[in-house]
Amino acid sequence: MIESLSLLGAGGHPARGTDFTALDIRTTGLRPGHVVELAAVRVRPDGTVAGELSTLVDPGPGVPPGPVALHGITRADLDGAPAFGAALGSLLNLCRGSVVVAHDLPFVASFLDSEAARIGARVPVLPGVDTLAAARTAVRLPNHRLATVAPAFGIAARPGRTALSGARTVAQLAVSLFGRHGFTFASPPVLPALPQFAAGPLRPRADVPAGEPGWMAEAVERVAIGADGDAYLDLLAGVVADRHLAPDEVAALAGLAAEAGWPAERVRSTHERFVVALREVAERDGVVTAAEARELRQVATALGVADAGDLRPTADGRPARVLVLGTTAAADRLRARVLAEGVQLAKKLTASVTHLVADPSVPANEPRLARAAELGADVLDLHSAPVALGFEPPPAPPAPAPTPAPVPARARLPKVVGGRVLMGAGLLLMFFTVVGMFAGTPLVAGIFFAFFAVGALLGGWWLAEPAPR
Repeated sequence: MIESLSLLGAGGHPARGTDFTALDIRTTGLRPGHVVELAAVRVRPDGTVAGELSTLVDPGPGVPPGPVALHGITRADLDGAPAFGAALGSLLNLCRGSVVVAHDLPFVASFLDSEAARIGARVPVLPGVDTLAAARTAVRLPNHRLATVAPAFGIAARPGRTALSGARTVAQLAVSLFGRHGFTFASPPVLPALPQFAAGPLRPRADVPAGEPGWMAEAVERVAIGADGDAYLDLLAGVVADRHLAPDEVAALAGLAAEAGWPAERVRSTHERFVVALREVAERDGVVTAAEARELRQVATALGVADAGDLRPTADGRPARVLVLGTTAAADRLRARVLAEGVQLAKKLTASVTHLVADPSVPANEPRLARAAELGADVLDLHSAPVALGFEPPPAPPAPAPTPAPVPARARLPKVVGGRVLMGAGLLLMFFTVVGMFAGTPLVAGIFFAFFAVGALLGGWWLAEPAPR
């Protein structure tokens, strides 16, 4: 149903004039099974939203909805929702004449293919782009989950539980990748000719905005563990980011892992490595608060990890917290580097921000610049930020010019004597020139001899000049 396109950083076919339709889904499991929620957002190259689609999808009478504790969709929510075949026409209508984008496109495409095959639908191949792979090429991050990539690209809205919130974030990410990051297509995308399909009734789910992220959510953004695109790890990180890990959520995770064929040892090892990585993030900035230690131990206990480590809470100190303002690719790369270095990346200006970095796209009268200074934060530019934040060593001072070695007095003696002799000759020649001028020597001849006299005086002075100390 979807064919992944190859991208180039530059030199390919530009995406100018190309619309993108971002997809996101909620499913019954990690393996291709049933889609229980489908969302799509179409955007133009300038980021203007051209249309949205969101609906719950009934996988069939009596089919379980999957991990309710994770995606929040119950069997009762699905009763009366359209089947996948009834929603497919509306989806294809929105995708017509555009390039499909999704974060972890192979995962999304595998479920859509499975659903289309189940109902025997023949769908033309749509060109698609995997924003996960593109983001991995654009910036270096500890992980490239959508919830981590979004703040690195300056996308304010965090993806929440619903597929629509995820699709909106992917749409903005695609605009950034093909806009300021300059991605191009390796070959022109072939857009299939799609007829106008009959649009059936839809049942959208209420989109609840994601809450303000706590320490655990920000710590998960800085966790470097697992392979990008690992759907289980993405679910695990998303659940942990909510701070409180409930028993039903742990049970749902275990069920998904078992359904995907993961042995218990692999699940246990993943949980252990995840908790260790969280602990490293907590300790990296030199400050571990009592609340952070308590949250980490709660997560470790819920995941069945025996010990979170000997965390030592400290009340003193203030971890670095960086807010980067700007809409350039350089600002995105700095935001990504802040996360890669294990430093907290702020989403907005608060009293806890220690450094504010502004790129050239931020006007000088931006109110947050003055407000940051009032709050005691260091206001930096992109050039000075890596050094001020400790990511790079300060530039080495220029080497002093070499001091010429003093010339021994004995070696200079012939030069000094020669210079004084030459000065005497110059004075004598000047004397005879002046006398000759008064005696009637032609003016031209006087000037000629005076020139040589002055030259002899200057040359002698240079030779006899004292050596520098």
